[in-house]
Amino acid sequence: MKVLVLGSGGREHALVWKLRQSARIAKLYCAPGNGGIAEDAECLPVDLKNLDSMVALGMQVQPDLTVVGPELPLTLGVVDEFTRRGWPVFGPTKAAAQLEASKSFAKEFLQRHRIPTAAYAICDSMEEVREALALFHAPVVVKADGLAAGKGVVIAASKEEAASVAAEMFSGKMVGEAGTRVVLEECLKGDELSFLVLSDGERVAPLVAAQDHKRVGDGDTGPNTGGMGAYSTVDIVDDKMRDWLVNHIAKPVVEGMKAEGAEYKGVLYCGLMMTARGPMVLEFNCRFGDPETQPILMRLESDLVDALDACVEGTLAETELRWRPGASACVVASSAGYPGSYKTGLPIAGLDAAAKVDGVVVFHSGSSQANGQILTGGGRVLGVTAAAPSLEEALTRAYQAMAEIHFDGIYFRRDIGHRALRRTP
Repeated sequence: MKVLVLGSGGREHALVWKLRQSARIAKLYCAPGNGGIAEDAECLPVDLKNLDSMVALGMQVQPDLTVVGPELPLTLGVVDEFTRRGWPVFGPTKAAAQLEASKSFAKEFLQRHRIPTAAYAICDSMEEVREALALFHAPVVVKADGLAAGKGVVIAASKEEAASVAAEMFSGKMVGEAGTRVVLEECLKGDELSFLVLSDGERVAPLVAAQDHKRVGDGDTGPNTGGMGAYSTVDIVDDKMRDWLVNHIAKPVVEGMKAEGAEYKGVLYCGLMMTARGPMVLEFNCRFGDPETQPILMRLESDLVDALDACVEGTLAETELRWRPGASACVVASSAGYPGSYKTGLPIAGLDAAAKVDGVVVFHSGSSQANGQILTGGGRVLGVTAAAPSLEEALTRAYQAMAEIHFDGIYFRRDIGHRALRRTP
């Protein structure tokens, strides 16, 4: 079969890497791809911000299965358009993708279906922000309502700071149109958890859980990013908690969306805070997370094509996901200055040596190829990912491989997995 992956990041490289292992695939495409993906799939040009461009690509490729990586094509309705033309596609419709595209929609949906989440207020003006802040205790979480590439969330230490952040969002200077509406939330305390499930519109199948590291600096300091690293272990959630999350969060979401006329097919990413009151939903993503996908897929033993195909065909109950025991970890190498401004086009050295470290795969997040040389091409450049029997060993391997990689201004966190390591006896 011919499979097309839409996207160009580390998540898409991990998807391509895993899909390529399937005996069912005769031809694998990625659009637009990146310098690393080009080693594993045929990369084709496309404008992921333009629905007509993606439809034209579909007409060219005539894919047997399309896997949508990033969020923007989903919110533009690429699944609706591909489905209308008879091209099987993995991902939710435009209506279902509102769970990610609008934080206010997600919060109201959670409230309607009594799914646990933080107290909140939706604000369309600074006057509403000031009125709502009187009901909150500091710190206050300020969120841009729309898509902001993982950078539209600020934890304000005081109400004054929260008001200032909201004003900057409303002005358009901070996150553009994503900030035309603002959501205020109580600041929850606990450990964050990335819990992803596959859905065929009725049933759900959980993936192994992972934990992301959003802040740019060691010790979870500095501004939020798209993610600086992630890990997955066999004991990150036990069987009892996994079943609770499926039955009290994931299933109610899928059932609720269907009841509201927006059947949910694809992957549902539940960003959770494990609080003293129990698990609470922080956010939803309607696609695989980045960088969580990298360590999750490193642990997937069964055929990814079978699983994605089952979601599209509505046969998820007949598909078994098999997982490798042990642990996996991803450490992101970013450009100096990220998540602010940064340089691109810098030569990357040491990739071959890094890939030779046992259990390591180097996924490209933002890279390009020119004259046989791999160059930096984004804020997050690489996701050095390792699998091993234990988290300690997986991290050792990832950092050993990272030590082989060099480009001007390379930056990475040196404490990925620190929460889990503290809990290890």
